[in-house]
Amino acid sequence: MDGTVLVADDDRTIRTVLTQALTRAGCKVHATSSLTTLMRWVAEGKGDVVISDVVMPDGNGLEMLPKIAQDRPGLPVIVISAQNTIMTAIQAAEAEAYDYLPKPFDLPDLMKRTAKALETRSPSARQTPRPNDDAAPDDLPLVGKTSAMQALYRLVAKVMNTDLPVLVCGESGTGKSLIAKALHDFSDRRSLPFVTVTGSDLADLEGPARILARVRGGTLLIDELADIPDEVQARIVRMMDGPDDHAPRFIATSQTDPGQGMSTSGVREDLYYRISGATIAVPPLRDRVDDISLLTDHFLIRAERDGAAKRWMSEEATDLCRAYSWPGNVRQLENVVRRLSLTSRSDEISRAEVENVLGNQPETGPVLRGGDSEKLSASVARHLRRYFDLHGNMLPPPGLYPRILREIETPLIEIALEATGGNQAKCAELLGINRNTLRKKITDLDIQVTRRRKLM
Repeated sequence: MDGTVLVADDDRTIRTVLTQALTRAGCKVHATSSLTTLMRWVAEGKGDVVISDVVMPDGNGLEMLPKIAQDRPGLPVIVISAQNTIMTAIQAAEAEAYDYLPKPFDLPDLMKRTAKALETRSPSARQTPRPNDDAAPDDLPLVGKTSAMQALYRLVAKVMNTDLPVLVCGESGTGKSLIAKALHDFSDRRSLPFVTVTGSDLADLEGPARILARVRGGTLLIDELADIPDEVQARIVRMMDGPDDHAPRFIATSQTDPGQGMSTSGVREDLYYRISGATIAVPPLRDRVDDISLLTDHFLIRAERDGAAKRWMSEEATDLCRAYSWPGNVRQLENVVRRLSLTSRSDEISRAEVENVLGNQPETGPVLRGGDSEKLSASVARHLRRYFDLHGNMLPPPGLYPRILREIETPLIEIALEATGGNQAKCAELLGINRNTLRKKITDLDIQVTRRRKLM
């Protein structure tokens, strides 16, 4: 790399590591813990790329971006932040940051992005209007610090101001409709209607025309695409194909990704290829256990704001929540926390109180029940029984076999890659499969492979 990088972060360790890494890569580096100093350097014409934290002792890094753009048009700014809500990614996009990474970040990834910024030396051309000020960060229950949620935030920020149709996939209770609403509320269509429809709203011949008249160029959310009859799906295809100066943005939700099993998904191919301009996969809560304490705190604060007493979880109660399977995902967690905020006998919610509430949940149990000695087959069988029980007297959606295989195969390969430091040859040997087979599976399963070390 060739160029000068300005680094602003109040963490001495991060400044030191970035300075050493960028210097070894051939860059000149100026590092500071002060936004005031950073802005002086920018005004003096120093630097080809800026790497800045958000929360600094003397200000907010995001709020400085318009001033940087005014003083130095074309200067790329990479924002790094320990803030763990979707708003940070959205605000970075609004302020026309070149890139955004959450903390803890991967140093090789940041180096790669810095190299790319040095090559282009120009900011994103995207012009993004500011969202409604009434939508405060705390009102968005899209909270998470895990890598899966941070990747989701970045994707939402990238697609929110495009006209691409979006397919939001995820289990019941993961927050698919919240993501759809965020895509609308923070887009340039936010002053137009946001209309949610189901198959029944489009069942009669006049349904599509009525819906289009209601949405008036805003955002149309089609709920649970796979549950809509084939003939109604055909009407949606015609709606999307019909030329209209006031065409809405189309967003659809689905409990599974139809692209993983088109023949059994219940979704027409012509509709899938139209609606999946961008696909956002929402991870289930059991795949982002590290977010559970953040979410419980969020819901307890919200309950207190709504009039409940101030509560907090004991460490033992939090541990139990982390070990629970949460088949109803974030929606189930929110309901449990709200109940505990009203019924707890003391300010600190105990493990026994959590056990009492979870014991009344439908046919579910803690993920870790059975101990470390439990065989994998028994654990899978128990998980599958819970999954079937969750659907009551109904069968799960079609395509169960490839979905289950994918759920087992993906973490197996990801963990094996992690154990071998991202070395695909070693990973293939560990798994006992051909290296070309591993590469194909990595591509098909959209697994990210990096050789990395974590920076706190």
